[in-house]
Amino acid sequence: MKVLVLTLIANGPDPVTGRTPTPNARLHRVVENAVLAEELGFDGYAVGERHERPFLSSAPPVVLSHIAARTSRITLFTGVTTLALLDPVRAYEDYATLDQLADGRLELIIGKGNGAAQAQLFAVTTEDQWDRNAEGYELFRRLWREERTTWSGRFRPPLVDAETWPPPRQHPIRVWHGSATSRESVEVAARYGDPLFSANVTNPIEPYAELIAYYRERWAAHGHDPAAALVGAGTAAFHIARTSQQAIEEFRPAYAARLATAERFGLPVVFGTVEDFVERSSALVGSPQQIVDKVLRYHEVFRHEVIHIGLDGDGLTPRQQREQLELFQAEVAPALRAAVPSRPLAGAVPRDPDDARPADEPVGASA
Repeated sequence: MKVLVLTLIANGPDPVTGRTPTPNARLHRVVENAVLAEELGFDGYAVGERHERPFLSSAPPVVLSHIAARTSRITLFTGVTTLALLDPVRAYEDYATLDQLADGRLELIIGKGNGAAQAQLFAVTTEDQWDRNAEGYELFRRLWREERTTWSGRFRPPLVDAETWPPPRQHPIRVWHGSATSRESVEVAARYGDPLFSANVTNPIEPYAELIAYYRERWAAHGHDPAAALVGAGTAAFHIARTSQQAIEEFRPAYAARLATAERFGLPVVFGTVEDFVERSSALVGSPQQIVDKVLRYHEVFRHEVIHIGLDGDGLTPRQQREQLELFQAEVAPALRAAVPSRPLAGAVPRDPDDARPADEPVGASA
C-alpha cells in the first residue's frame, strides 16, 4: 500500500494553544512537512485546493512548485484540483509546467470542489458544476495528449488547431477522480479508465463502499479489465500513540475544535463524541497495531492501494508531528506495504541536458 500525506492548508486557531499562525508561517510549514515526508519515506505529498477561509490552499501549483524545488523523490499530488472552477487550458499550462519542474513526479486528483465562496468567485453553481467538471476534464485530458487541439464546448471559447505550451514531462499524467458520494465523478472515471480516490472522510464506511462498488461495476461496463481498476481512499484524521488511550486523549482537543467548527457553520455532526468518531469513521487514531488493523479492515471492502493521512488542525508542534510520522513509518507503513501490493506512483524522470548546443559550439553561433 502507498501512503500519501495530505494538507488542505487549514489555518484556524490551534486547538491546544488557541493561536492562529500567520499565513507566512503556515505556508512555510507545509513545505517543511513535505520535505520531512520525503525524508521519512512517504510515497506522496498532496496539497488540496480551497477558495475560502480558513484554507490557504487556493493556489496548489504554486505551493507544489516550491515543494518540487525542495524535494527530489516524493510523488506530488493535488487533493483535489477543482477542475470545475478552472479554465482547462490554464490548468493544463500550470500543471504541465509543474510536471516539468518536478521531473515527472506529479499526479492529479480532480473534482468539482465545494464551499460557498466558489460560486461567488467563479460563477459556478450547483446546477452546472458537474457539467463543468466533466467538460473541463474532457478538454484537459486531450490537451495532455495532443500537440494541437480543435475543440468546442459550453463553458469556454472553442479551440481551433490550438497549441498549448510547454509540453508536459509525462505523456500522459495519471489523473484520479476524487469523490465523496457522487456518482457523477465515478462515471467519468470509469468511462476514461482512470483511478478513483474516495474521500472516505465525513461518514461511516457504507456510502463510500457503495460508491467504490459502483465504480468497479461501471468500470467493467465500459469494457475495462476489472483487474486494472485502481482505488485510493482518504482518512478522516490521524493521530498515533503507543496506546489507544493516549492517542484518544491527545486527539480529544482537536476533535472538540472540529465539533465547534461544525456548530459555527451549521454543519451536520455525524459522530457526536471522539470515541464514536474513532470507532466508526475512517480516522486513524490509536496505537500502531490498531491503525494497521483498521486500514486492513477497510481494505477488505474497498480493495484500495493508496491512502492519505492528513496534517491539518491537529494541535501538534513540529517536533510532535515528526514523532507521529516517524512512528507511523516505523511500525504501520511496513505492515501495510507487506499486506497490500500496490502499483507504482509517478517517479522522477532523468533530467534532460542543460543545453542542446554541442559542447564546443560558442554562445551566439549562427547556423
